[in-house]
Amino acid sequence: MASYRRLRDLDWPMILLAVLITGLGVLQIYSATLETASESAWWKQLIWLVAGLGAMWLMAKVDYHNLLGQVPLLYALALGLLALTPIMGALVWGSRRWIPLAFGFRFQPSEFVKLVIVLLVARYLSEVKSDRLEVRDLVKLSVLAGIPFLLVASQPDLGTSLTYLPILAMGIFLGGLRWQHAAALAVLAAVLLPLGWFALADYQKARLEVFIDPAKDPLDKGYQAIQSKIAVGAGGIWGKGVTRGSQTQLRFLPVTHTDFLISAFAEEHGFFGVVVLLGLYFLLLMQIVQNAQSAPDRAGMMVCMGVCATLLFHVLVNVGMAVGRMPITGIPLPLMSYGGSSMITVFMMLGLVNNVRLRRFVS
Repeated sequence: MASYRRLRDLDWPMILLAVLITGLGVLQIYSATLETASESAWWKQLIWLVAGLGAMWLMAKVDYHNLLGQVPLLYALALGLLALTPIMGALVWGSRRWIPLAFGFRFQPSEFVKLVIVLLVARYLSEVKSDRLEVRDLVKLSVLAGIPFLLVASQPDLGTSLTYLPILAMGIFLGGLRWQHAAALAVLAAVLLPLGWFALADYQKARLEVFIDPAKDPLDKGYQAIQSKIAVGAGGIWGKGVTRGSQTQLRFLPVTHTDFLISAFAEEHGFFGVVVLLGLYFLLLMQIVQNAQSAPDRAGMMVCMGVCATLLFHVLVNVGMAVGRMPITGIPLPLMSYGGSSMITVFMMLGLVNNVRLRRFVS
C-alpha cells in the first residue's frame, strides 16, 4: 500500500510533460537523421527514455536527506571520475569527455556532476544558520563548485562546465545574498571577464568572434550559426513538415540531432511549433517551482530550484544559440537533444524533485 501511495503521489503532470517533450525530440531526431549514418539514433533515444524513467523512479525512492548526508562521498567520487576522464576518455571531436563502456556505450561524467553540485549547494546552504550569507560562505561555495568547473573546462568542455554556474548562482541568491556582495561580485566579474579572453583556447575565441559577426568566416567558423538562422527562418509560421525541411534534409544544417535540434525543429514545425515547445518547457519549469514552494524544508527547496536553474539555463542557451543570440557552446536542449548521459541526468534531476515532493508532508 505504501508503494502504491508513493507511485500515486508522484508529480504526474511534470512526468507527462517531460515524456511529451522527449517524444517531440524523438520525432525530430528521426527526421533529422533520416538516411544518414545516425538514422538509428531515434530508437536509441527511446531506450534512453526508458532508462531515464527507471533512474527517475530510483532517485525518487531514496530519501533526499540521505543523499545530502552522502554529499562528501559523492563529491569525491565526482572529482575522481572527472580526473580519470582525460586519461580513460575516448577522443571525440578533439576532446575527452566520454568514458567508454561495454557494447559501444559511453558515459559522460560531467553530466552527472550536475546532480552532485545540486546536492552540494543544497546541503551547504541548508546548514547555514543565518538568513544572510557571509563572504566566507560565498568563497567556500565558489571553491567547491569551481574545482569541477575547472576540471570539465580543461577536457575541454567549457559548455558543460558553464552549466554548473546557474546552480551556484540560484543557491547564493536564495540563500541570502547581500546587495553589497552582489555589487562587489558584479564589479569583480566586469574586471575578470576581459582577462578571461586570454584563458580561452583558439577555437573558443573563434566562436566568440563569429558570434559577433558570423559573416566574417561564413564557410568555416561562422557556418553553423548562419545555417541555423537560415533553417529557423525557413520554417515560417507553420513549418515545412516532418522530413521536409530543406536545410535539415539536404544536410546544410550540421549536427541536427544534437546541438542544433531546435533549428531543425523550427524549420519543420515553424514558429507555432516552437511556441508550443517552449510553452511545454515553461510548464515543466513551473511544476518544479511549485514543488520547491511545497518542499518540507530549506534543503528540499534548494534541490528543486537548483534543478530548475539548470534546465532553464540549458533551454535559454541552446535556443539562443540557434537564433544567433548566444555563442555556440554545444549545450544540449534538455530531453530533446540526442544523448544518453544528458537524458538520464535530466530524469534523475526530475527524480530528485519527486523525491522532495513525496516527503512534503513528512515532519
